[in-house]
Amino acid sequence: MDSKQNLPSCADAPVCPPADFYRAESYTPDDSVGYMMRRIISLVGQGVERELEPSGLTNAQWVPMLKLYMGCASTAAELARQCELDAGSMTRLLDRLEAKQLCTRIRSSDDRRVVNLELTDAGRAAAKEIPAVLCGMQNALLAGFSADEWQTLKSYLRRMLETAQTLHASTDKNDK
Repeated sequence: MDSKQNLPSCADAPVCPPADFYRAESYTPDDSVGYMMRRIISLVGQGVERELEPSGLTNAQWVPMLKLYMGCASTAAELARQCELDAGSMTRLLDRLEAKQLCTRIRSSDDRRVVNLELTDAGRAAAKEIPAVLCGMQNALLAGFSADEWQTLKSYLRRMLETAQTLHASTDKNDK
């Protein structure tokens, strides 16, 4: 047992057995954890887009801008993977960001297939504002939570994320 929260821990097991909380005969999507997480993400995205509207960044554009700014990707292919977009969608998105003069694509001199990405000065200035907007939005969502509740929520979400990643990896392994 996890002594901090008196919850069973599956840290040593490759995959915990599934919980038995939901039942098909009584299932309501509005009460689903997945539905609630998706709605929160959607509403946060809309709120962030509204906050970034003066800068001209859409929800689809601020995410790759932030990933470039934070050094999570430096090529079009890496950014597509980070943003979970296909190559065509990433190309169109980069076209829009270049048209706004927020980033530039630079073909690698070592490998012509590689397209390096750089934020322009305007892109860095716009991206620099994104973390403050995200913090403001998330802090507003957490109104009324104590610091301990916030930490507990994050630990629960990390556990769910780790389980989802493990399930995804085992599914990918089985597909091969």
